[in-house]
Amino acid sequence: MDNPRLMSVPSAETPTASSPPWRDALKVYLEPATLRMLALGFSAGLPLLLVLGTLSFRLREAGIDRTTIGYLSWVGLAYGFKWVWAPLVDRLPLPPLTTLLGRRRGWLLLAQCVVIAGLIGMALNDPRQGLTPLIWCALLVAFGSATQDIALDAFRIESAETRKQAALAAAYQTGYRLAMIWAGAGVLWVATWAEVAPAAAVTGAAAYQNGAWKTAYLVMAASMAVGVLTVLLSPEPVPRVLPKAKNAAEWLRSVLIEPFADFIRRYGWQAALILSLIAIYRISDVVMGIMANPFYVDMGFTKDQVATVSKIYGVIMTLVGAFVGGVLSMRLGVMRVLMLGAVLSAASNLLFAWLASRGHDLTALIAVVSADNLAGGIASAAFIAYLSSLTNISYSATQYALFSSLMLLLPKFIAGYSGAFVDAFGYSTFFISTAVLGLPVLVLVALASRLTTTTRPADRQ
Repeated sequence: MDNPRLMSVPSAETPTASSPPWRDALKVYLEPATLRMLALGFSAGLPLLLVLGTLSFRLREAGIDRTTIGYLSWVGLAYGFKWVWAPLVDRLPLPPLTTLLGRRRGWLLLAQCVVIAGLIGMALNDPRQGLTPLIWCALLVAFGSATQDIALDAFRIESAETRKQAALAAAYQTGYRLAMIWAGAGVLWVATWAEVAPAAAVTGAAAYQNGAWKTAYLVMAASMAVGVLTVLLSPEPVPRVLPKAKNAAEWLRSVLIEPFADFIRRYGWQAALILSLIAIYRISDVVMGIMANPFYVDMGFTKDQVATVSKIYGVIMTLVGAFVGGVLSMRLGVMRVLMLGAVLSAASNLLFAWLASRGHDLTALIAVVSADNLAGGIASAAFIAYLSSLTNISYSATQYALFSSLMLLLPKFIAGYSGAFVDAFGYSTFFISTAVLGLPVLVLVALASRLTTTTRPADRQ
């Protein structure tokens, strides 16, 4: 069993005396490891909306009711339970992939192939003919995507020392959100381009064209080639020598129990506060996000309008947000940027409530989408850096999977009821309520920032 050297490190609340100069802080974005994270972040971000946000747009356009769409978002709970099989991804080899590529890249390639197969299945099924086949394919995508996240988080954490993790997180987040825009705006553009002009009298669900969505989802499946090529061309992180277990019981203990016990030993009572913060930090964004696309449909925005606004303004503000979040985290400390991100995320949901009161207003949509992407970029870059700082490199895949699963479990469960809530109370009340959900986050960030010292394994040089 690994017994890594421990060291005391300052709180993430404030920068240290050894904070790098601005030039060095910016130069890290041009390093190969950072650029790889940009491409791999794209591969990680692509499947998420295709089984959640974009799928909700497709289902609403096909005439599926909002309550059903909300419940179907529970497909995303696969991300909330990835800690269950994370220990296997962390330790189990995959012959012959492990022999050819290494443990991290082998699992990455397998997961990407599963995602591609699931997306092809979603492309070939029409929700009007029955939701069950589409749901099973969406579950396959979610499972493959969650597995890719496990392997990729470990790959990222093991690719650079702690002081560079904020930059890697920012690059990863930039690629991730670019992929989400491609899977959100891009897929709508492709579906619009592939449509056949309907008869003038045909409106509503009758105008739904599954063939256009089939083309769009096949293009998304092909877009996973970005991640596949990056995996094939990237070096495997220096493999850690794992001690051989004396028996099966010792192996199971080291794989299933020790990663979680290690975290509790290192943080003690503080673990409860840290885990509580992780559990609800993104709750405002996740709960609101399920109803965003049905909201656009019900407000009368076309696929082309939503795609254009998301691509032009969403891309710009995402890049700005992720870059600012990464640089500020390195200069000012992660906890300060976490607080900023929490405030901005809740506030951006109030803007959606304002948009709901204006109806079909394209200028207002541009302003709201821009603000939402800026807030999301800042919050996510800081949050990923925070989660990375908590992991023991000896159990990087398992511990990070635990953190990122916990981050999604409660929000996605609550999000399943979002459609029923909108049906009962309307969009404005829903968006205001999701902003209120973010208030406890501010309290937990403030409390977590008071943790002046923690212990964690020293970086491997």
